[in-house]
Amino acid sequence: MTSPATQRIRLDSIAYARSGDKGCNANIGLIAHSSEGYELLCDLATEHRVLQHFAHTPVKRVQRFELPNLWALNFILFGVLGKGGSQSLAIDAQGKALGQVLLMMEFELTPEQIASALPPVRG
Repeated sequence: MTSPATQRIRLDSIAYARSGDKGCNANIGLIAHSSEGYELLCDLATEHRVLQHFAHTPVKRVQRFELPNLWALNFILFGVLGKGGSQSLAIDAQGKALGQVLLMMEFELTPEQIASALPPVRG
């Protein structure tokens, strides 16, 4: 539930993602649009929160790596693809869409946090 001082946004408002796979594990890179957005990612996109977000999958463990020079986080989702791409009946057996699934994660942020984390306006 949002308070009057916060609003709910999806992760895709402040970051983009790339994902792939290796056997039964998947790799998701989250890249912030700004340095402020990266700080929010570090605070909000924890291993525990990502594990909860993928609770509907067979993921066993999540490990996070920080890449501050790239404003990025890299997550390894262990076991998320079951027995791996070649043996899976999942629609996305290779993990290519898992980054998009992560970008649907929602957070409560203040308007100031949101404004600082949004991508720069180009024009």
